[in-house]
Amino acid sequence: MSGMNALHVSAPWWKPDSGRTLSIRGGRPLGGTYPVSGAKNAALPLMVSALLTPHLVTLHNLPANLDVAVLSALLQRLGAGLSWSTGASGLSLTVCADRVHAEKIDRELVARMRASVLLLGAVLARCGEASLPLPGGDAIGLRGIDFHIAGLRAMGAAIELEGGMIHARAPRGLRGAEIALPLPSVGATENLLLAAVLARGRTVIRNAAREPEVTDLATCLIAMGARIDGLDTHVLTVEGGAPLAGAVHTVMPDRIEIGTLACAAAITDGALTLANARLDLLGAAGPLLRAAGVELETIEGGAVARRAAGGLVGVDFTTQPYPGFATDLQAPVMALMTTARGASAITETIFEQRFRHVDELRRMGANIIVRGRTALVRGVPGLGGAAVTGGDVRAAAALVIAGLGARGETVLDGLDHLDRGYDGITAKLKACGADITRA
Repeated sequence: MSGMNALHVSAPWWKPDSGRTLSIRGGRPLGGTYPVSGAKNAALPLMVSALLTPHLVTLHNLPANLDVAVLSALLQRLGAGLSWSTGASGLSLTVCADRVHAEKIDRELVARMRASVLLLGAVLARCGEASLPLPGGDAIGLRGIDFHIAGLRAMGAAIELEGGMIHARAPRGLRGAEIALPLPSVGATENLLLAAVLARGRTVIRNAAREPEVTDLATCLIAMGARIDGLDTHVLTVEGGAPLAGAVHTVMPDRIEIGTLACAAAITDGALTLANARLDLLGAAGPLLRAAGVELETIEGGAVARRAAGGLVGVDFTTQPYPGFATDLQAPVMALMTTARGASAITETIFEQRFRHVDELRRMGANIIVRGRTALVRGVPGLGGAAVTGGDVRAAAALVIAGLGARGETVLDGLDHLDRGYDGITAKLKACGADITRA
């Protein structure tokens, strides 16, 4: 079994909502409790980490989204046994990877998601070889895998790129190395970390990414018996080579979902209780949202987000690696700024094609001018509903936010992107008072 037909077997909980478009009738303040899911960007590398050991790895609080379902099919294709359950800890998965078949990486499934590149480091370290199609995912920039390949080569891997495939071999195993990343790439840091824990000797990753999702992965690997120092810093030191045991780990809450729903609450002049939210994960986005007129308050078991009494105010920001402003929140906050007083200058430094939502927001009446990597947003009194298309995960979320705050009906296409990144967002928003349906 291959491709998307495998999803109902590998992830039996995955039942996408019916309908190809999302209809949003805006102007209704959101209220009530919105349950924040486990972080997609943490869940995927954590699932891959289960390939490093023949022992059981159990992950709690996984988000029930399309990316998790696709990666589940990939893991099963590689020979891993999957056992799912749902309870107080949300969606849980136990992986048994006592046998891993390095040659059975499904090309169609890999094309669905860029995070599949993380299979390279884990399968190579476990099996001594790995062949992987060049990964797919959102078309938001070049996001080359040069850093991944250079780091694995430094650890002794022989890697060739041919015919859209990555062929990697390390028949004698990987060895520790000193690796300096040109940029603090999250994916490269995670891939090298996954490889380094089984490599012989010491690996030092300099200019490592500091994102909380990297720390979540390292924390799980340490629970499995890995020796890793330097968590939350730009230098990770791994004493590799020891066999790993099983572990039980709870996925961190999704900081991007937290920020996205804070924007939704503010643009509708509502108030949402974000269950399971942790505001400390937002980094620079927390103070910036407050400066823009979003009240954020920590409460027991989560946080509350609402529009401040003074209304929304335009703010300038630049996306940066953590703890800077997250690129994944750039589109949602831009949607918020379309109706703020004054102007905002929003500069994107991480991905060169991450303004794909701008033309769609303009269809709704937003006043946005793009100059190079900076978008100049002048707030307008209000947006109007329109037919729009989400071109990537975060662009789709931004258009949902805009639709919730707009007059009239917004019809959103491109729901595969929304489903990839958000667990049941339609039902959750409806439960909080949104007039939103899929058709």
